[in-house]
Formats: sequence, structure tokens, C-alpha cells
Amino acid sequence: MDVFIAVMHLVVAAAFVSIPLVRHRYGPAATATAHAELDRQGVRTTVLTENGMRFDAGGHETAVPASVAAAMAVLAGLHLAGAAWAVPLTWGALVLVVIGNCLIIYSNRTAAASVRAAFARTGDPELARIDVPALLAAAERGFPAWTWTLEKARHTAVFGASALALAALAVTALAL
Repeated sequence: MDVFIAVMHLVVAAAFVSIPLVRHRYGPAATATAHAELDRQGVRTTVLTENGMRFDAGGHETAVPASVAAAMAVLAGLHLAGAAWAVPLTWGALVLVVIGNCLIIYSNRTAAASVRAAFARTGDPELARIDVPALLAAAERGFPAWTWTLEKARHTAVFGASALALAALAVTALAL
């Protein structure tokens, strides 16, 4: 059972690593298309940097998924080593991963409203007039179309592998 759970951890790790890899490869193109949209709207292109908006793999866009992936790899190793404390750590970590993935989905679905609210908080009238949905749509065009299929596959892998690992732990606990 430990091997199965370790493999599930590695599936989650791979899913999380996919985020910064795609952002690293295609983020500059997404930024360029976002800048072109801002230029079309007559808005300075520096507003993205000024407000911490990134489409590349910098900052927390890499640190958080890489940290999750590293934690999952460590847990996989602990399961393969037969460490008894891997079980409670797995319960806690996978519950946090599922909650975190739900927050990622929520953040993705409410991005336009969140960006609009962040711009409004600045009090900058230039930011208030940005067509945020058009800006985000432009940035999305900088990523290849298959990115959105990968996103769905990533979420499915995270939820599925987490559920399978937790179910395996539950079955193992019930068998004792």
C-alpha cells in the first residue's frame, strides 16, 4: 500500500510542477499579449508590474507549487521507507493540498473580479478604466490552447490522486 500511496504523492507533485513549467515557457508571451491589450486600451503597460500581476513563473507562482511538489516527494519517500509517521503527515498534507487546489480553482474563476477590486483599491483612475476581462483574455491567448486541457487534467490528477491515497490510508487503517 505504501508504494501506491507514494505513487499518488508523485502524481500530485508532477501536477503541481506543471504550473511553473508552463508559466516559465509561455508566461513571457502571455505578458506580451497583456501589454498589447493595455496599449490598445491606452493604459501604461507598467501597471502589471506595479500591481504584482505576473503571467510568468516568478515569485509565488513558482515557490508555492514547487514547495507542494517537494513536500509530496518527501512524503512519497517516507512511505517508501516505511516511516510510521508518514501516515499522519499524509492525512494532513493531502487535506491541505485538496483545500489549496480548491482555492486555486476559486481564484482562477474569480480572477476578473479580484483584479478589478485590486485595481479599484489603488484609487488610480487609469486602472479603474481597464477592461479587466479583455486584459485577462489577452493574457490567456499568450498560452497555447492545450494549456486549458492541462489545467483540467492537473486538477483531476490532484483531486483524484489525493482521494485515492486517502482512501488507501483509510482502508489500511480499517484493516488493522
